[in-house]
Order: sequence, then structure tokens, then C-alpha cells
Amino acid sequence: MATARDAPLSRSNQGWLSAPEQRLIAWIAPRLPRWMSPDVLTGLGFLAAVMAFFSYVLAAWSPSWLWVVNAALIVNWFGDSLDGAIARRRGIERPRYGFFLDQSIDVLSQLLFALGLGLSGYIRLEIAVLGLSAYLMMTAQSLLRAEVSRTFHLASAGFGLTEVRCLFLALNVAFLMKPPVPFPVAGWTLGYGDLLGLAWIAVNIGLYVVGMNTQLRQLAREEPPAGKDG
Repeated sequence: MATARDAPLSRSNQGWLSAPEQRLIAWIAPRLPRWMSPDVLTGLGFLAAVMAFFSYVLAAWSPSWLWVVNAALIVNWFGDSLDGAIARRRGIERPRYGFFLDQSIDVLSQLLFALGLGLSGYIRLEIAVLGLSAYLMMTAQSLLRAEVSRTFHLASAGFGLTEVRCLFLALNVAFLMKPPVPFPVAGWTLGYGDLLGLAWIAVNIGLYVVGMNTQLRQLAREEPPAGKDG
């Protein structure tokens, strides 16, 4: 007998940039050469994350490397966003393989971006790592929600990976235009990048708590305690 867990995992993307992003993907996908397979695109996206890491590290000596980081962010989006689209367009989807590979590579890429940013000197390393931890909490929650609802939510409160990449792009430009000047805050020496990082952490933790409570209330309605369903 089929169970809810046997149902295919649907995707939901309520990101602020989802509509224009999907139009751009729909325009690019049919124009890619046949040799550019989903796995090639996934690998390209990961190599871009590696490039972003080293470019962030080099930006500690020369801010111009931040332009390379931004180029790597765009290539990372290209590979990560087109791999699934190409698989679906060509009818070569491998749902479980693709989901596992995509999520695994995304986590590694997020680690590289966060560590690179922390090693660049533009944001304190401990704040960058805490920011990564908060974002991974949201990633874990989306995977938990997918398990219980059979819907994989690609964004929370309008923010998904594409929106996060855009934040990185904007932040890198801000660092180039106005490098952070540390100043004392409650015994710490922080720049504006650190303050933005702390705000990011607070927002993600808040979203985690709200999302947890919302999902729990829905599950409580769907699975009332024994003897209370009628």
C-alpha cells in the first residue's frame, strides 16, 4: 500500500526573485549545449564556490578580488539553478539522486562562502561561522518540513539561495565602495559588516522559531492525539 512518504517531493519557491529567475532559466535552458549535463552544471557551480573561497581570502590583501567573488557567485547560481531545470527539460531526472547531490553540494558551497568571507577580514570569522550555523538551521528545517509535508520549500520569508547570493553581491560591492572601519561596540571591535552579520543571525533564528511553531500547529491539526479526532 502506498504511503504519504511514497509521494513525489514537490517544490515550492516563494522567493522574492523567483518569478524573474524562472523566466531567465526558461530562456537559458533550451540554449545550452547537449554536453552541459546536470552533473556538469552541478560541478561548475561547486567549482565557482571554491573560486569564491580563494578570492575572498585574497581580498584580504587586495579588495579587487571581491569582483572575482561576485563573478563566482553568478557562475554558482548558473550551475546550481540550471542543473535541475536541464534534467527536467531533457527528461533525465533522477529525483532522489539529484536531490541528495544538490543539497549536499549546496551545504559545502555555503561553508566555502562563509569561511571565505570570514577569512577576508571584512567580517569577523566567528560572526561568519555563526551566520552559517543560523542559515544551516533554516536548511535543516526546510528538509524536515519536506519530510513531513512532502513539499520542499526553497525559500523562507521570501529568501532562498538566489536572494542570499544577491545579498552577497551587494555586500561585496559595499565593501569595495566603503571598506568597513572597526569601532567599539559593547567591548567588541566591529565593522558594519559584522553588525549586518549579527542582524542576519537574529533574523534567521527568529524565522526558525516561527517556522517551527507554524509547522507544529499544522501537524497537530493533521495528527490530533488519539481519542480527540472526533
